[in-house]
Amino acid sequence: MATSRLPAFALFPIATWRDQVLPDEWVACLDAWLALIDSHLTVSDADFSAISTKDESLQAFLVSFIREVALGGVGVLGSSASAKRLLKECLALTTRLLQSSSPPSALAQWEFLADVSRVYGKKKVATLLDGLSAASRGSLDTSLASLKKFLIINLDAGLDGGDLKGIEERLERVNDLINAAPFVAEFFLAGSDFVDGLISCYKITNPPLRRALIATTYLCLVGLAEGHKMSALTDQLYSLKAAADAHKAGPLNVNDSLVPELVTSTPLLQRLQRKLEESNNAPSRAKSVLTELGAFKKPGGGMSKPKRLIKRKIDKGKGLAQYDEAQAQQEMHIHRMSQISQVQDLFPDLGTGFIAKLLDEYADNTEEVIAHLLDDSLPPHLQTANRTEDLAPHNPPSQPPTKTTKPTFPRRSSLAPRPTPPLQHSNPASEPNSDSDSDLALLTSTRLQLGKRPGDATTLLADRSAAPNKAAILSALAAFDSDDDERDDTYDAADVGGTVDGSTADEILPEGTEAVLFRTWMATPGVFARDQETRKARGRAALRAETGMTDEGIEGWAVMLGRNPASKRRLMARYGEWSGEQVQLGSTRLGGCEAEEGGE
Repeated sequence: MATSRLPAFALFPIATWRDQVLPDEWVACLDAWLALIDSHLTVSDADFSAISTKDESLQAFLVSFIREVALGGVGVLGSSASAKRLLKECLALTTRLLQSSSPPSALAQWEFLADVSRVYGKKKVATLLDGLSAASRGSLDTSLASLKKFLIINLDAGLDGGDLKGIEERLERVNDLINAAPFVAEFFLAGSDFVDGLISCYKITNPPLRRALIATTYLCLVGLAEGHKMSALTDQLYSLKAAADAHKAGPLNVNDSLVPELVTSTPLLQRLQRKLEESNNAPSRAKSVLTELGAFKKPGGGMSKPKRLIKRKIDKGKGLAQYDEAQAQQEMHIHRMSQISQVQDLFPDLGTGFIAKLLDEYADNTEEVIAHLLDDSLPPHLQTANRTEDLAPHNPPSQPPTKTTKPTFPRRSSLAPRPTPPLQHSNPASEPNSDSDSDLALLTSTRLQLGKRPGDATTLLADRSAAPNKAAILSALAAFDSDDDERDDTYDAADVGGTVDGSTADEILPEGTEAVLFRTWMATPGVFARDQETRKARGRAALRAETGMTDEGIEGWAVMLGRNPASKRRLMARYGEWSGEQVQLGSTRLGGCEAEEGGE
């Protein structure tokens, strides 16, 4: 077959040129490219090696076609049947070229294969990469070696002369190839220079480059696990742990360490744990280092964009009460956009509409969506979907419900204003358990009397029915601490160590009973012991008969007295040695007056 029998290919146009082509003309262009590709695919192997592999226009078309589709997504081809067929035929032609004995050098480069991996996904490209001929594999290794050298030099240089923008662009592009080919991940992680460069550059770089560094590190480690290189994987995990320990012990900011962000924002530990469980030759030390790396996880999640503040319309309560359906939908929309932003942090080329379809497919599970994207294990209907599709704008309903239509009642917002519940008034003296708080409330509680009370002052003072609880007031005053704003649990039953009759705290002890208790306590404190022998003794029986109190009340009174020095001093002053009588009056005149009187 002569070369002149196959026409040359035209380059695939860029976006600005494609926009100027009419739809019918565009379909005609697709059909023309399909006819030329079919011509190359139907020739014999000998003619293919002699003609197709040496056709520079064919190589230029494939490079331009794959690049434009990788940048804009499969939607740039349109929705016609010719577009879908062209996408399929280009992969078949690329596979035949790269698996031939004399492949074109322009196609056996990491840039082209990375674009192919992005366009067709991991599963379809795996067949192509696994069947690369020796010549294609050699050209690919040469291009990868040049890329690795560039990355190591610039990663180590960092801000001191390093091409940070070039690093970011190359890493984002080669990550698709690393994801599709485990042998590429093994190539980059051979030795420690590349990983050391990723760790050192992460400390001083910008957030977009940090995301690329994390994605590259994650894909390389998962690639080692998928390639069953467990020994090399374990060595790299130990290197990461050592770097994280050194960073934690140093003076640098904890947020500038790659390892905590790696294990927090990516499902690395879960993926590797699953791979180790599936592998038969996994070393035991690999599982231990995974557990140690799990200790570096940050509390609260990974790299998520801050939520934008949404100005909500304040409901002033005017007009008819209607359920705000637009607000409920808006809150759901905000939640979905937060999930979409988390996925876009690792996959900035994906459109919001495509990510929304993924979230619908996997029940709003963000981690599962990221895992399926990294594995390229999406369902067929999502594999062929437009990955750059944007989410449709949210339009709230414009027509309010009328009298003839029955409005729907969605879930109300938790931020919607609600009426304040009425205040609950309670009488602290009626509570079953009295503590310092209830006693203090009793001190401040008053009763409002409208008009003049009946009776004179003597009658009111003699009436003890409305008098405050003296024992409770004294107990509260003794226990109150103005510097302490927390509840005092000194006299709780659990802290006293036994059962105390709390009812006595709210009862008014007669003066005679209080005097008997205190004087008995001063004379024979053993009578108040809390044991069975003391309760059966004659002294306790006499005290019960004299005061009319139970054993629990007597013992509780003694416990509270021992813990309350102020109450003890009060009772000592009232019922102590002094009986309250004054049998002799002392002289009150000034000194020196006696001499003056005698002189007179």
